[in-house]
Amino acid sequence: MDYSKLFRLDGRSAVVFGGGSGIGREAARALAGQGASVTCADRDLAAAGEAATLAGENARAYHLDLLEPGAVERAASELGDTDIVVLTAATNVRKRLLDYTREEFDSVLALNLGATFDVLRAFGAGMVERGRGSIVVFSSIRSLTVEPGQSAYAATKAGIVQLVRTAAAEFGPAGVRVNAVAPGVVETPLTEQIKADPDWYQAYADKSALGRWAGAEELAGAVAYLASDAASYVTGSVLFVDGGWTAVDGRYVPPGS
Repeated sequence: MDYSKLFRLDGRSAVVFGGGSGIGREAARALAGQGASVTCADRDLAAAGEAATLAGENARAYHLDLLEPGAVERAASELGDTDIVVLTAATNVRKRLLDYTREEFDSVLALNLGATFDVLRAFGAGMVERGRGSIVVFSSIRSLTVEPGQSAYAATKAGIVQLVRTAAAEFGPAGVRVNAVAPGVVETPLTEQIKADPDWYQAYADKSALGRWAGAEELAGAVAYLASDAASYVTGSVLFVDGGWTAVDGRYVPPGS
């Protein structure tokens, strides 16, 4: 084993769904930094282009709306043999259950869970046929711990974990690995509502062991690890990158401690 190349991805092709911003953009940069040829796929083509520019000469932009019927299958065909797939795209409607409409519920499920199903099937098929590949899907701490207003989002993120585990079980014999990353609170466009409220923002920061939010770039290392040979025996796993949130959630610091 040449440990100097443990995390290198030279000669491998990757696609990052949701690669135009936030965690997806940083994941694309990290994969390109390790030598992969990266496709930044996003419904916002301009954002995908900016992300590809940041990732370097081995990156390109690709327009894709994950909710468009047949779009994921078309992408799997057009992008050719893909070694690494990363899915970060997600949405959330923060409302209590009694205020939720079925339309809002369905919209969250369609992107968070439905797109995961489509990506696993469309890209997993080619990987199984070729006998290699790594798929990384983003779950959340909300797959494990919830709060008021997170019903649909939490349900989808828990569902993603079980889809990932099932795909890992089914694709594993062919040499294909499937894992999930579960972030805590991260500075991304999806969390703008929280960041706009200083008290809410600080309350979330205080919940983690590190006492702060994560930058999107702090999730990129987990993606690069799971995509690389460093994780060659890791599949069906959920990697929590949450600053210790789930380890200390609800903690109480006694007086004098």
